[in-house]
Amino acid sequence: MTTSPSEPADGTTSSRRTAPPAPRWVKVAGIAALTLIIASLILHLTGTGLGPGMHGGH
Repeated sequence: MTTSPSEPADGTTSSRRTAPPAPRWVKVAGIAALTLIIASLILHLTGTGLGPGMHGGH
């Protein structure tokens, strides 16, 4: 019995197919978004935050 190119050489059949890898721009955008979220969380937790109270020194 011959195997087709889609079947593994050991004779087992696999019904699972892996998804293609994500494009590079998706990975870069995800890392950038995660970095911004972590940075804003750190600023919020330390009390230095970004907002109207940051300017003016009142």
